[in-house]
Amino acid sequence: MRIAFHGAARTVTGSKHLVTLKDGTQLLLDCGMFQGLGEDLTDSWNSSFGFEADKVNYLLLSHAHIDHSGLIPKLVKEGFKGKIICTAATRDLAMLLLQDSADIQKNENQMQRSHGGSNEEISEPLYTIEDVVKTAALFEIIQFEEWVQLEEGVEVYYTNTGHIIGSAAITIRITEDDQPKTVHFSGDVGRYRDVLLCPPQCFPQSDFIIIESTYGNSVHESQFSTTDQLMKWIKHTCVEKQGKLIIPAFSVGRTQELLYFLNQLSLEKRLPEIPVVVDSPLSYETTQVVKKYPALFNERLQKVLEIDDDPFDFPGLRFTQHVEESMQLEHYHDPCIIISASGMADAGRIRHHIKNNIEFEKNTILLVGYCSPGTLGGQLMRGEKQVKINGQDYNVHAEVGMMRSMSAHGDADDLTRYLSCQEPSTVTTLFLVHGEYEVQQDFQKKLMLKGYEHVTIPEMHSVCGLNEVLAETT
Repeated sequence: MRIAFHGAARTVTGSKHLVTLKDGTQLLLDCGMFQGLGEDLTDSWNSSFGFEADKVNYLLLSHAHIDHSGLIPKLVKEGFKGKIICTAATRDLAMLLLQDSADIQKNENQMQRSHGGSNEEISEPLYTIEDVVKTAALFEIIQFEEWVQLEEGVEVYYTNTGHIIGSAAITIRITEDDQPKTVHFSGDVGRYRDVLLCPPQCFPQSDFIIIESTYGNSVHESQFSTTDQLMKWIKHTCVEKQGKLIIPAFSVGRTQELLYFLNQLSLEKRLPEIPVVVDSPLSYETTQVVKKYPALFNERLQKVLEIDDDPFDFPGLRFTQHVEESMQLEHYHDPCIIISASGMADAGRIRHHIKNNIEFEKNTILLVGYCSPGTLGGQLMRGEKQVKINGQDYNVHAEVGMMRSMSAHGDADDLTRYLSCQEPSTVTTLFLVHGEYEVQQDFQKKLMLKGYEHVTIPEMHSVCGLNEVLAETT
């Protein structure tokens, strides 16, 4: 048995780990799209998997975010005909996000052709909506905390990670030559005191653990101050400066959190009477999916539902449905809040809102989550005074704010707490993925102090033979 790391290796995107058994059976953990690594590297890594799609037997999907699911239709396009195993909420969200991804790729291709680009400059879509339709037929739903046999000698067990609705960690129990081994993949680990979702669950003792490490060397601000922090930015920008508050936010997870906080401010009569616009049809659809799964909300939100049947709605909120509505926001000069995707500001309508507002001091761009260094959000987070948007330079006169308390990823304390259900001495190897290399090196040291003897940071496309590792450590 061996594991090959074909994504999220010393980077935070493109999650893709291939487990190959002795008999040739292949289980792919996630099939994510690379994002925000610079055009050349992103395109290069998205164009080739590093393995043969038609040889994969099972795709075990942790959650719906595009950096974990975004290349599934390409996998299908290249010959994958196996089962896609995930929770019901993950399937529902993934189908929305994959359809949106196919539309974005189609529109970008058409725009490049209409601008007279050469064949070398025009990027062909990685997949089409037809490939997404074929993908839909391959999903099979799994429940949390139930062992499911995929075939003889291979069982899987999903546990809730509290990252987004439906997100799961995946434990695989593999028996070869009468020797059972357990491989655990964390997916993305949520926070133990998340405002919406249940905390991450314990998982079975494992021989090999693949764990994300996005915030492996830092600790988040307390989430319980988030409502007050958000109110300060609203008051500062929309009341005192009479400007627009522009918030890049992912359609899944972050947008719903923002709506929940704004709803709380509305219930407390603290929210000014200003328009709040979610400029993203996808965000509207994903919010409806989130509402379908109230059983996955935490106890605190369950109590809120007893007095408020929709914690994501409040007076003054509206969702845009058409491009024309989005374009009209450019001509709206009164104070307002605009929430739009993507969260890293590397694509989507948010780039137009930033472009139209970035050169005016009265406006604020509020970053509420992780941004890869190469993205527009990453540049703003670093304090760049000039940025390029759609090929044109813009001076950054708008105020740039950050709220680090809103990350859906667990921090270093959350990650070590997540691992606390394990006996370190029985974990043969712990692999760190989904993190920047410098962060992973710090987290590696921390874990070794916790008693994990073998903590590895795999490189892109590296392969680890698990049987050989076991032989070396016994």
